Amino acid sequence: MNILHISDMHFGPRHWLGKNDLLLEKLNSFDTDIVINTGDNTTDALENEFEAAGNFLKSIDCQHIVSIPGNHDKRNMRSTDYFRQYIDEIEVIRPLNRDKCRKRNIYLEGNTIGIKEHFTDINFLKKITINGESLLIVCLDSNSLYEDNGFVDKEILRTISHAISKESYDRIILLNHHSILDTDSDPLFNSRIVVEFVREHNIEHVFCGHTHHLSIMRSTDLYHKHSFTQYKNGSLSSGNTLNDTNMFLYYKNFGTEAMEIHVIRAIVDNGYMSFKEEIITCY
Repeated sequence: MNILHISDMHFGPRHWLGKNDLLLEKLNSFDTDIVINTGDNTTDALENEFEAAGNFLKSIDCQHIVSIPGNHDKRNMRSTDYFRQYIDEIEVIRPLNRDKCRKRNIYLEGNTIGIKEHFTDINFLKKITINGESLLIVCLDSNSLYEDNGFVDKEILRTISHAISKESYDRIILLNHHSILDTDSDPLFNSRIVVEFVREHNIEHVFCGHTHHLSIMRSTDLYHKHSFTQYKNGSLSSGNTLNDTNMFLYYKNFGTEAMEIHVIRAIVDNGYMSFKEEIITCY
């Protein structure tokens, strides 16, 4: 199983204009079974930005593309409508008990007009089978409407756990935008409960973005005898970051002893784009 990992495209003012064809040509040069996209599809969650991001994702030559929102995608009360219209019309998981939710703006007021969806969290499961092996992808919305810091609602985690218990699968991975192992100026405030969730479901691989910096970290809980690896990607094509943070990752033979992590950096110099690739062996 081969996985392509992209993140933080930031369509809008921060996106590299005019480079989409070159980026797509490079992305499509890899033999990919699944594309995972860990958020910040847009800059300001405007409709035209969601539309541009959706068109870009649809141009990636892969049957299975799994996208989640980032904090920049939650800057508009219509964010959920736009995400489902242009990125993926997924069926979101709704809390078992709405009254127990503590996340700010997780529900918009019922009399808010001009929107279809008043529930603003985009949590869902996707099960994909590759060569007879089933992979359950848990997609967790760590973003809050109008905020850059991350927060995960306990009731949502309880609800997702309930949904996972009904699934059968060979492997399970987690996608969320904010890091749960390291941090930046806009952190995930309650990352501890997500780490506990990862341990509870024996998740060994966690994918995220947000900081625009590459980080591949393995955490081992000696007491609970559980380890997991967090893969944090840089930005695919953000125009406001240094060249060596613009990248995507390719996991060849994912989760096996033969796994290779390919780091492909996009470099722009005098208007020309080139790519530099390095390979990290994991075992």
